[in-house]
Amino acid sequence: MTAAPVAPRRHARVRAQIEALEESKIVEVWQLGFGRKDLIPLWVGESDLVTPPFIRQAASKALEEGRTFYSHKRGEPPLREALLGYTNRLYGTPGRPAPVDLDRIFVTSAGMNGIMMVMECLIDPGDEVVAVTPVWPNIFAAARIMGAATKPVALTLGPGGWQLDLDKLFAACGPRTRALFINSPGNPTGWMMTGAEQRAVLEFCRKRGLWLIADEVYARFVYDGRKAAPSFLEIAEAEDDLVVVNSFSKPWAMTGWRLGWLTVPRNLGDALNKVVEFNTSGTAPFLQYGALAAIAQGDGFVKEMVERCRIGRELVFQALQAAPRVTLARPEAAFYAFFKVAGVADTVRFCKDVLLKADVGLAPGDAFGPGGEGCVRLCFANSPQRLSEAMRRLTPLLG
Repeated sequence: MTAAPVAPRRHARVRAQIEALEESKIVEVWQLGFGRKDLIPLWVGESDLVTPPFIRQAASKALEEGRTFYSHKRGEPPLREALLGYTNRLYGTPGRPAPVDLDRIFVTSAGMNGIMMVMECLIDPGDEVVAVTPVWPNIFAAARIMGAATKPVALTLGPGGWQLDLDKLFAACGPRTRALFINSPGNPTGWMMTGAEQRAVLEFCRKRGLWLIADEVYARFVYDGRKAAPSFLEIAEAEDDLVVVNSFSKPWAMTGWRLGWLTVPRNLGDALNKVVEFNTSGTAPFLQYGALAAIAQGDGFVKEMVERCRIGRELVFQALQAAPRVTLARPEAAFYAFFKVAGVADTVRFCKDVLLKADVGLAPGDAFGPGGEGCVRLCFANSPQRLSEAMRRLTPLLG
């Protein structure tokens, strides 16, 4: 008896927005470096320091105390209280009410998780998100996952460093624009907005009824003596349609902990409560007690980290500016050198070539959108010894 033919299996489709997402060009280079023992990895945004002992010990103590149950969706109350005090100390100004109150603070499972949940709350299919580029590529991906179009507005590199044309930014916002995304201090450029630029952008968003999403993860990494970069929280009113994204990853060397926080207007609170429930149901409580120690005891460590990066910034800048094919500006903030290499059209191929020839890991500028063409990113949040060896290997390839 002949068996009946088996019909081919049909698979349900994946959403087109997900299938259309590109693999990270940074990861593409990173994967090539797996297993290379002599590699100096300067491609991702983290220090070579482990999280300080007092933070690790606080999380371990909380774990031993049994803080392993479901947590508050907005974050553990002691951590939110600490973040309230931290924010108001950093951005409070004489004669003005404290910029933030407790109802506006949400602890998130990483800064990226916070960004994604904000997109889920604010962005409809067919909306448009305008962003200043070059920028961390996950930002555009988050908007596209929601079915939104994305529109980049590129910084330009001139004699005075990276510059933003505000007229160009405002002209890019059309009738479908729902949100404006600005990362300052900037990854990958080290660009930093001025207070005057922030006031102009905030006033524009007020007039147009746009959400303003401000990624201020690198706020503490400034090198001109200030305790923090200018923040929209210093000038905004409580009812402004402003979301400020922050993270524990960079200042306290906690990249692997995946902890961040959002400062939002009160009218976004109920929506965020819902999406937290359906994304994570809250962040691991014992990790939050490590973060509490970071806020309560970690200001000295942050100052040491910033000084470490200041030394690394100068070391890398001096080495790169002497290379004949390199154009760069001294980074104002954050902890990256983002430099243009003459004659390089394909930065992914160039970074792979550097990896194989010099065992130095760099991130391709093509990953960061318009304005990143021909550039590569190097993280200088590393020891002077590691950076010196990296420059010794790298600079012969830039002649």
